[in-house]
Amino acid sequence: MQNKIDEVEIVVFDTETTGLNPSCGDRIIEIAGVRLKGYNRIGEFQSLVNPGRKVSSDAFAVNGISDEMLKGAPDIREVMPRFLSFIKGSFYLCSYNAPFDMGFINNELKLLGRNELNDIIAVDILRIARRLLPGLERYALWFVAEKLGIQKEQKHRALSDVELTLQVFHRFKESLKVKDMDKLSDISSLFGLNSRLLNDIRGQKIARIQEAMDLGAKIKIKYLSRSATEASERQVLPKEIRRENGEDYLVGFCCLRNEERTFRIDNILGLEVV
Repeated sequence: MQNKIDEVEIVVFDTETTGLNPSCGDRIIEIAGVRLKGYNRIGEFQSLVNPGRKVSSDAFAVNGISDEMLKGAPDIREVMPRFLSFIKGSFYLCSYNAPFDMGFINNELKLLGRNELNDIIAVDILRIARRLLPGLERYALWFVAEKLGIQKEQKHRALSDVELTLQVFHRFKESLKVKDMDKLSDISSLFGLNSRLLNDIRGQKIARIQEAMDLGAKIKIKYLSRSATEASERQVLPKEIRRENGEDYLVGFCCLRNEERTFRIDNILGLEVV
């Protein structure tokens, strides 16, 4: 996946819900998205959703969506097929705090007797914020936007928050371009959520490392450590691939550090056999 983020179509989306926990019966009450390629907007989606239950007082205090506003809204059986049609064929589904939004989307799909979204990678823009803006005292969307110099209020309505998220995401894309981290493989490995598709990417890296070990050859990697905001290039003589706590690691002699080092394979952005 050597294509870059601006070369594919993506959807940035947001949900508003009756509460915070779908496993306790909370449901989606609004969903919105913008489809784009690069900076070109291709389409827009927005709908209220009648959840068939009351909105919690805490949720109403945040988003201002009342039970009265939802009385005439379509239910999820009508809205979800339209949303799935809207996102079909996009490479990424992006949101700010994607595990939250994807948890609700997949819960609604489960309630409809449909499969979870497994054919698209969800990208967490919050995870990008934590990587590119380390050390902030908070990572709320409005706070990150403010730190980036974006003067737009977060209203906690789905389409409005998508518009704010888009501005933040465009700023982050520019930073990723400067750091040469805007390839699809980089973004998928560092900020993606879909385990099945990410396992395919991880498997390709492991196969290349195994090939180098079989040849007794060095590999050249572009590596982004957990604490770094920019990737470094290194030559490594690979010794083994190790799995610990559900993660895969490369163990090898690092020529840059002149010592044996351990590298998390997800954080290897580029890899070639020397």
